[in-house]
Amino acid sequence: MPHKKAESGYRQKSQNKKWNEGVMKMSMAEMKERKAAGSLDKQSQRYSENVNISYAYNLAKKMEEIKCNELLGYRTAGSEAEKQTGQMLYQEMIRIGLKEVAMDPFTLDTWEYEKANMQFRTAGGQLIKAVLGGYQVNFDTNGPKEFEILYAGRGTKQDLAGLSVEGKLLLVDINQADEWWINYPALQAKVKKAAAIVAVQKEGFSEASPDVLNANDICGPADARALSISKRDADLLKEALKKNNNCLKVTLDVKSVVEYDGTAYNVSGKIIGKDPDSYLLLSAHYDSYFAGFQDDNAAVGMLFGIAQGILKSGYQPERTIIFNALAAEEWGISDTRYDWSCGAYNQIFRIHPEWAKKSVVDMNFELPAYEHKSADEIRAVYELVPFLRKFVNQVPAPKSVYPDGVKVVAPIQTWADDYSFSIGGVPALRNDFIESSFSRSHYHTQLDNMDTYDEDAYRFHHILYGLLVFYFDQAGVIPYDFVVHLKAMKQSIDHKILRQAGIQKERLSDAVEAAKKAAEHVNAVIQNIRSDHEKKRGTALFGKQERILEKQMNEKLLAIFKFGQDRFNRLNWEDEQKFPHEVICDNLRNLYGAKQAIKHGEATKAVEDYLSEVDNNWYACHWEKEVYEYFTNYVIHREPEKLMWGAGRIMGHVNLFDTIESIMEKEQETEKITFGFLESEERYALELEAIDNAILSQEQLLKDTIHQEIRDLKQFETMLQEFERLFSK
Repeated sequence: MPHKKAESGYRQKSQNKKWNEGVMKMSMAEMKERKAAGSLDKQSQRYSENVNISYAYNLAKKMEEIKCNELLGYRTAGSEAEKQTGQMLYQEMIRIGLKEVAMDPFTLDTWEYEKANMQFRTAGGQLIKAVLGGYQVNFDTNGPKEFEILYAGRGTKQDLAGLSVEGKLLLVDINQADEWWINYPALQAKVKKAAAIVAVQKEGFSEASPDVLNANDICGPADARALSISKRDADLLKEALKKNNNCLKVTLDVKSVVEYDGTAYNVSGKIIGKDPDSYLLLSAHYDSYFAGFQDDNAAVGMLFGIAQGILKSGYQPERTIIFNALAAEEWGISDTRYDWSCGAYNQIFRIHPEWAKKSVVDMNFELPAYEHKSADEIRAVYELVPFLRKFVNQVPAPKSVYPDGVKVVAPIQTWADDYSFSIGGVPALRNDFIESSFSRSHYHTQLDNMDTYDEDAYRFHHILYGLLVFYFDQAGVIPYDFVVHLKAMKQSIDHKILRQAGIQKERLSDAVEAAKKAAEHVNAVIQNIRSDHEKKRGTALFGKQERILEKQMNEKLLAIFKFGQDRFNRLNWEDEQKFPHEVICDNLRNLYGAKQAIKHGEATKAVEDYLSEVDNNWYACHWEKEVYEYFTNYVIHREPEKLMWGAGRIMGHVNLFDTIESIMEKEQETEKITFGFLESEERYALELEAIDNAILSQEQLLKDTIHQEIRDLKQFETMLQEFERLFSK
């Protein structure tokens, strides 16, 4: 059901200064880490008095006025609406007093979504004029055009079997949260020469209302056309189709245009610090689906609200604070699995790669004007977890909004811009929202509007992250904790799988443990320096030499962090962050399980519970080989420029399409017959041989991967030891 505060609508904002100041006092009173905490307390109080929630809210509201689609909104990658918004934010940065304000251009694929309207008659003869949502595809009917539409279930190869679909629209059900992304039925329809699919979210997204649409990135080619329709309109269509033997004429008027090698702009501005070459980064994206109030207008508003609050407070930071309004987060490159976070990737890898060696953190903001869960969450890289947990213990959350306080979770995920910053070398965090009910109810729908506004949550996030800016700025040496990362790595080692693969399990564990001990020594060195400097800070004893030392330490720590991201951060085929060996162990666990299931006469279980969990082989059960191979090859064989933040992070591929198809065909041919051990082995001899070959290949890959991991861990250990040698007293 809709969230209680979303149902109540926009509540008139009140400044509530007493509550605001109370949080600041309680927060800073406990910050005894620095001897000069008293002065920081006063500065934070001045920030509290100057931060303006109404300003941030009104900026978010103003952003909604600039849009691509007159009825639905949208501010899409490289579109005129996105460019106009970027220009407006550029001028606003100058107006509030940020320095070195820039609009940095980068190349991307652009999308203009002007309209998609459908007319049809219901089973009772009523004329329906349905507004449809769009995906990043080329579809221009050049005015109203008549199409025949069919209901095609979920649009799988099984659903399309026996249907004559060429040149027709296909109405399909989809659950993107729990099953597959829109690109699969879209390409399956294209392979069968259908005109396009019209998808209705049955579950997973847009669950708050039957009247809303959903939009997401396409993760596919621009000629595999897709549109979205509301549940209510889809139900009316299905009734009419049922009455007319699954054959109905509709009128469609669409203009959706994708063009290649266009231009978008990241907008940045600075508060220059005492050290102009040491940075704190803050970021939020300004492209959006529909009105995009939470995602991500309110975040951009908060980005500017924090900047304005710091400027008005008169605070001169130690480090230069860079505020980034980023384009093209939702989508920015056609025909790739990794088509989002384009602006952030370009910002840190191509436009300002020099930032990576100088930036101690990126704070990325997403959907901040909504409480999401009973506990507020900061999601961060492993290395920031202890530092952040110490911080949040000092910042009491309002019980009326977050009764369970503030939690810190790790690791970061690929759904937002912080992942691009992190693999670029900047330790990142964000306010987390992904597993909240909002993700399934309001996210990427028309309901992401100002009615969802929760002022208390928005105010608290302004305070929380404003304080966090001060916390990082005054920290001197940032105590990145590589022990946390290495502990997670050790916990990920599946000793049973390693034994089955014939690998000496202790070799990897010992290498991790040796690196962890070196990391513990680094922690001790950092703590000693920080303690010494805190005694000196604010006195004549703290001077240029101490500042240079802190800068050198941070630069070395960032280099170690970047090495860890390059060598130990990989993705599986569901875009989840994993350790290199972990991806392969997951595959082997399922291959071993499939082999045993077949031998015990449970071939269907072998497919459903095991083989479908190996890499992307779930899709072999539902799509034709051409579709399966297309979405495999565009990850494995595509140039790195097209893959962006996903480049080089997939650990190969196990192709089980023929094996799965063969097992499924044999199961369909056979009625319910229970095979004994030997009978099942004989019946599925070829399939077992294919699984054995996959096992041998993955076991060898695991051996090679662990061998490389051990070498990388040794180098990691050496880098940590060098840090200890350089900075130990």
